[in-house]
Amino acid sequence: MPLLHRERIGPAPFIAIDHAGRGELILLLHGIGGNKRNWIDNLEVFAEHFHVAAWDARGWGESDDYDGPLTFADMSADLCRVIDFLGHTRAHLVGLSMGGRVAMHFADNYPERVRSLVLCDTTQGPKGWTEERRLDFIRSRQEPLLNGLTPADIANDVARSLVSPNASAEALAKLVDSLGRLHKDSYLKAIETNVSDAVLADLTKIAAPTLVMVGEDDQLTPPDEAEEIARLIPTARLSILKGAGHLINIEAPDVFNRQVLEFLLETSRGV
Repeated sequence: MPLLHRERIGPAPFIAIDHAGRGELILLLHGIGGNKRNWIDNLEVFAEHFHVAAWDARGWGESDDYDGPLTFADMSADLCRVIDFLGHTRAHLVGLSMGGRVAMHFADNYPERVRSLVLCDTTQGPKGWTEERRLDFIRSRQEPLLNGLTPADIANDVARSLVSPNASAEALAKLVDSLGRLHKDSYLKAIETNVSDAVLADLTKIAAPTLVMVGEDDQLTPPDEAEEIARLIPTARLSILKGAGHLINIEAPDVFNRQVLEFLLETSRGV
């Protein structure tokens, strides 16, 4: 693997990234329960052909915490900082779950900075939810933490709810570790943010080449949501990975890496 570099990008809140390789830039964007460590097996493969960076979003991993609410606008602005710091004008965005929502928001607001999109196990948001359902969702997810539990206390149960029944012990262990590293306050903010913005982007206006991916056993953002995203984005193609749940890059890394790399190389060549 090309040499891995670690950076912290200011001004505050500082954003932590790991990056390696040369060529066009790929940014790997984790989900609400993740961090940049989730992508190490993917980053190694992609860095043989591209300049690849995995970030910790503000309030996750080795990035700074921050005052005020979490907003997708702030995270998109942070992405601009990362792209500029790494000396690029555009990037391929690979986003999982919340990271996919960040990528869609970014593509709608900064289309000139997007080379392509890979949207994994993600959703447009809680369209059609009543206010009662939204508040009930927030309460049910936040309550254990507000009652004194830590992210590590709930990590095992949450992890098992996200992966396929076919997930390996190694994949489950990686997810449990990831959830246990969450910043409690930022996670509480993220739970609310992720069901507060029903529509983040007009997908029909996205012109960048797009690959939409989902695990066939994903219960959190199931295949029918991926199918709708793929229908709305004019350039999109859809891939459903058999035997995988919500964390396809960890549960099925070989298939994930092969399909994403093929798509990115094809896009890079302008095919």
